[in-house]
Amino acid sequence: MESASVGSKSQVTIPLKIRQQLGIRKGTKVSFNLSGNHVELWVTTGGFGMLNSKRKAVAADFDVTSLLSKS
Repeated sequence: MESASVGSKSQVTIPLKIRQQLGIRKGTKVSFNLSGNHVELWVTTGGFGMLNSKRKAVAADFDVTSLLSKS
């Protein structure tokens, strides 16, 4: 179990190993849930390999071999 201290502004730094496992980076949104005597943290956006791209989406059945030129 990882631990951290609460700072003067009531902030806590999530340990590096946990941030890496959950994909938490700057801007990642998290939610908190009080469950009995402990707090649960849920990654709500930006985690688990979710990527934002400016490129147009490609169909799931796109055939990459169609890009190869036939000489």
